[in-house]
Order: sequence, then structure tokens, then C-alpha cells
Amino acid sequence: MRHNGREVFVLKKAKSLKFRILDLLGSNVVGDIVDLSAETSVVQVSGFVGRPDAARKTLGNQYFFMDGRYFRSAYLHKAVMKAYEEMIAEGVTPSYFIFLQIDPHAVDVNIHPTKNEIKFEDDSLIFQILYASVKETLGRNSFGASIDFDTEGAVELPNIGRGFEEYKGGMAAPATELDPSYDPFNFGTMAGTGAPSFPQGSGYGVSKYVSKDENYGALFADRTLQGARTMVLQGRYVLTPVQSGVMVVNVRRARERILYEQFLKALSEQAHVTQTALFPVEVQVGAQAVTLFEENAEMLARIGFDIHPSGVGSVTVEGVPEGYSCSPGEVERTVADVLAVLSEGTGGLPEMVQQNLAEKFAVLGASGAEKLSDPLEARRLIDLLFACENAEVTPGGRRIVVIVGIDEIEKRF
Repeated sequence: MRHNGREVFVLKKAKSLKFRILDLLGSNVVGDIVDLSAETSVVQVSGFVGRPDAARKTLGNQYFFMDGRYFRSAYLHKAVMKAYEEMIAEGVTPSYFIFLQIDPHAVDVNIHPTKNEIKFEDDSLIFQILYASVKETLGRNSFGASIDFDTEGAVELPNIGRGFEEYKGGMAAPATELDPSYDPFNFGTMAGTGAPSFPQGSGYGVSKYVSKDENYGALFADRTLQGARTMVLQGRYVLTPVQSGVMVVNVRRARERILYEQFLKALSEQAHVTQTALFPVEVQVGAQAVTLFEENAEMLARIGFDIHPSGVGSVTVEGVPEGYSCSPGEVERTVADVLAVLSEGTGGLPEMVQQNLAEKFAVLGASGAEKLSDPLEARRLIDLLFACENAEVTPGGRRIVVIVGIDEIEKRF
């Protein structure tokens, strides 16, 4: 197959459908799918469905075929998603390649000009059969416990069963990190006043963004106390004293806002995002994906990705935007996520396209980043956040910073 004078696919006969998926979409996809097979008097169902833990926040690799012809069906998509209930987090979608064989007289293919949509004689029956088939496949492959919800802020509790008494003797108390030089009362004072002093140029002065919600007016008029230490809680939150109480920053959401504004500037050609160089990581993605990466190479480079073709159906990653995870496993996951974003396509006004891409790449970078542990990195994160044009909310409108006031703390005692 050729596109714009270039060969996109040059494929030999495949040994099986799974090998053809490997040719087109790469080993990352093939490694995350399991066989689907069911036969009834009404319809025969076959193909592959994705592992729940491999579901992505961006759509891609969802395919229905009826007697070998591709079609779309929002209704049958709901049947598949229903089978994954309680196995995947809200907002993510698994891959699937589902083939249906049915009596042609029971199907109307003329409901859409391009014949990409069809109507079955008994849609509800096909829905139930497909749902049951996918559900049975997931259960047979022991995916019933593959729930991966966003547990940001939740306390991680051990799974303790009846054998706890037998094993608890080997459990060690968690290690505690101590800083003997830390004095929580050493805030410093303003000369001659006895009042706390504030750091110059700290980034925590009066903000030009003031929210009407709750105490946000106080939040952006507040300042951190000089000499106060930041505390990192479970790698997910940064806590630091301020005049009116304690400021709590959601790490993932802060990273999302920071990356969003950096990417938006880069996409509008105002700047380039700082890149983290990697030892080359080769990823199998399939021939079609290689073409997508080539077509979007300039845009990806502008926001910090160094991804280039390196063979038949593969790309090599030598750089990712600063803030993205650099571990090989996460790099492969990032490539799959970037591919899903590129596969969606874009349209509309250039400004809207840029905002849409910046938000999607910011979410990917923030969700895959390493957990925060170093207080110095925490201070740098806060500095970068309050240097943003809007430090209050993520691009999607979720709160980033909260002030827990002294009054609220005192109520607990």
C-alpha cells in the first residue's frame, strides 16, 4: 500500500491474524491481547481483546469486523466496555479486534453512505452474546482482579488474610527518615517586628489569579514562611507551612499544569521544551505507526521527543520531554500513548489544536512520571507551578493547590 508516493505497507502472507496485527501495530499491542472465541447459533465471535491493565486513556486499536468487513458500532462498543466493568479505571479503553460471522440476511449494511455502520436484525441479542463472550474470556484469563483505579492520596493497606498471625513476626516496622538539624519553629522574623519574614523572589507572592472558590483569595495572597521545610507525602503531595496554615500541592496535577504550559509555548513556536537524553530504546510499533511518527516528527521534536524510524516497523527513542519517566518500560508505554494521540488526528482552529495536543501530552507526562521524594525537587516543583500563568487548576479544571487553615486544624483537636 502506498500513501503520497511512499510505501506504507509491504506485507507478506501472515501465518495468522495475530501475526498480521504484529506487522501493523507492533509487539507492544500483540503482547497485551488474548484470544476471544465463542460460537452460537446466531453469531460466531472471534479475535482478540486487550488485557485490562493495558487499557489506555486515549482511543486506539478498537476494531469490529463483520464477515471480514470493518464497521463501527457505538452500541457494541458499550457491550465490550460493560464486560470490563470493575476491571479498568474510568476513562480508559482496552484494545480489541473482534470478528463477527453472521447470516448476511440478518444484517443491514445500507444505513450509512460509506457502509461503515451496520444494523443487526436483533441488536440486543448480539449485544448480550458479545458481552458474555468478552466477559468469559477475561474471566478465563484471570483478569477479574486487574483493577487499576486512580488511588491518588489513598492509604496503601496490606492485604491481610487468615495467615497474618503466622507471618507477622517477619514484618519489619517502616524505616523513618530523621533530620536532627530541623527546627520547626525556626521561621525567622522581620527585624524589629517579631513577625515571620518572607523569602524574596520565592514565587509565593500575591498572584494575579484569584479564585472565588472557598479560600483561594487567601491562598494566592499567602506566603511560605522563611526557613520552613517542604514535606513530601507518599510521593503524591507536597506540604509546606504558610501564614494561614498548611499549603497542600497535588504533585501529579502540578506537573500536568507545568507541562501543559511548556508544551503550549513550544507548539506555538515560542520556545522548545527541555529534553532528557536516553540510552536508545528501540520499540516495535508497526509500519503504519512509523509513518505517523515520521509525519509528526517536527511537532514531537518541538515538545521534547527524539523518536525516529530505526527499522521495519520499529522506532528508536533517544529523548523524551523533561518530566517524563526515563525507565525503559515506561518509555515503551509512552510511545504507545503518543501513538494513540497521533492516531486520533486533529482538526479545527490552530489554537484549539495546540491546546488539545498540549493537554494530552501533559496528562501523559504527569501520569507516567516518577514519584516525588526529594524535598529539593518538591521546592523546584512549587517554584515552577507558581511561575505558571494559572497555578490554581489543571487544563481540565481540577484543583491543584489547597490551603488547610489553622482554624480547620484546630477543629481536629
